[in-house]
Amino acid sequence: MKTTKKSRKNIKWEEGSQNVFTDLEMPNAEEKLAKADLAMKINEIIAHQGLRQIDAATLLHVDQAKISLLNRGRLAEFSLERLVKFLTLLSQDIDIVVKKPKKNANQRLGRMRVIYQY
Repeated sequence: MKTTKKSRKNIKWEEGSQNVFTDLEMPNAEEKLAKADLAMKINEIIAHQGLRQIDAATLLHVDQAKISLLNRGRLAEFSLERLVKFLTLLSQDIDIVVKKPKKNANQRLGRMRVIYQY
């Protein structure tokens, strides 16, 4: 189907935040995003190390089914703490930094995010 300039003008869109869970108005959106970011990094490291799911499971002290869940982004069974533990078992350093919010921040709660540095 060819889109004309006229039909493109009628398309309504809204720019989202940087958190899809917030955009979908899900509870605990920042925690969900942090877990997704950590899981993505864990999966990336497992792939980079060439580990099969059963080998990753042994290394992370879980069964293969848990690695499958992690690989498919099914994160309800994983806490932030557990995902961080997985990263340390994969020989990654973890730094947790607590800081004051920016002066112009009008938020009542602090925010949480995952930052990778290499």
